[in-house]
Amino acid sequence: MRRAVLVVGVVGMGLVAALTGCASGQEAGVASAADRFVAAVRGGQGEAACALLAPDTAEAVASDEETGCAAAILKADLPEGKAGSSGGSAEPSEGAPSAGADGAAQVWGREAQVRVAGDTLFLHRFSKGWLVRAAGCTSQGEKPYRCKVEG
Repeated sequence: MRRAVLVVGVVGMGLVAALTGCASGQEAGVASAADRFVAAVRGGQGEAACALLAPDTAEAVASDEETGCAAAILKADLPEGKAGSSGGSAEPSEGAPSAGADGAAQVWGREAQVRVAGDTLFLHRFSKGWLVRAAGCTSQGEKPYRCKVEG
């Protein structure tokens, strides 16, 4: 009897460790997608930022501006869109906030929330990876988040 409990306990701990590993891998993937989006906006790279938007979100952003998604996303007044704007590459710059740096990514199946300095992003996992569904989001307490960009 004691041996059966020990085996079940060891197997159970292994299963918990495996599931925890999957969750942290998903958090890293979603944080990476959020970092790339924030860096693209910060770097003035509208095409790169739009490529990281969910299809419905990219369509909604493009419909808000006659010039298309790339110009509209840069005019959306996203919090990270102004900070450190250098026109450089779409890689996170040194000292720039990182979505994954403080464990601010939370994943629930195919949905995720990532918090970066002054912003909250919502992402969805599509077949091609994590894409931003909403950005520039602020909490409204018990009400839904208010987002500057959403689909």
